[in-house]
Amino acid sequence: MSLKGKDFLTLKDFTGQEILDMVNLGIDLKTKLKAGIPTPILAGKSLGMIFQKASTRTRVSFEVGMYQLGGQALFLSSNDLQIGRGEPIQDTARVLSRYLDGILIRTFSHKEVEDLAEYADVPVINGLTDDYHPTQVIADLITIQEHKGHLKGIRFAYVGDGNNMTHSLMIGGAKTGMDVMVACPEGYMPNPEIVAQAKQYAAESGGSVTVIHDPKEAIAGADVVYTDTWASMGQEAEKEIRQKAFQGYQVDSAMMALAKPDAIFMHCLPAYRGYEVTDEVMVSAQWVVFDEAENRLHAHKAILATFL
Repeated sequence: MSLKGKDFLTLKDFTGQEILDMVNLGIDLKTKLKAGIPTPILAGKSLGMIFQKASTRTRVSFEVGMYQLGGQALFLSSNDLQIGRGEPIQDTARVLSRYLDGILIRTFSHKEVEDLAEYADVPVINGLTDDYHPTQVIADLITIQEHKGHLKGIRFAYVGDGNNMTHSLMIGGAKTGMDVMVACPEGYMPNPEIVAQAKQYAAESGGSVTVIHDPKEAIAGADVVYTDTWASMGQEAEKEIRQKAFQGYQVDSAMMALAKPDAIFMHCLPAYRGYEVTDEVMVSAQWVVFDEAENRLHAHKAILATFL
């Protein structure tokens, strides 16, 4: 069934096969780009990009991706929109739908994305909220597919804060048949409702989702080791408290030695070296972080091509 015209808000909304289709499309578009084969499949289309959170990779990759697909992207800062001055989200959604073929939004509250999608007549893409980061996970799955050759049966370890990345990685991993191990300190666990949903998806796909406190147990025998910043955007005031809470969760060479010898290390960036990960891991042969970052472009092109 075609996904054209639908919204891309969380990976919960899609089957494992639909997620795999996006992964494979991203790889195909990447192959064509490297071969110099044009793919102007969105010629004449326009994407509006609302940013209420700072961005490097999301903004650049969506803007360049839209250009490479033959369309155009418009950066819309919340400081420049009437939504930043109190215009109701439903009015903004209805107006932008008259001008654009799709809307990307990167913001804090997930409900704001849901409200935008409810009132917009064009596809809405979630570029990140406090609860989910689904576009990043499509890039992550592309990276794992490229380096490991498959997703089903992969032992995936996430160590760190139970944040929006954790939620989306659990869902994406569960839906594609991976065995997902998550280790977070007490008080920083992922949303239990989302954990329960991910476990149900895993039961349907033949994968598994396990959430524990011990990072060494999570990483032991892993094919993929993943971490994220301990203090996400909006949590800067908690930085010192979080540093104490996450002692023992830093991914260093000793931690990576617990994983399989050919394990890869991933991070969605920005990375704070010396905190959640050491320099020695970031420059090791296991480190595929810049492949992962590059794949944001190809993942986002796949999402745009699928929904627009």
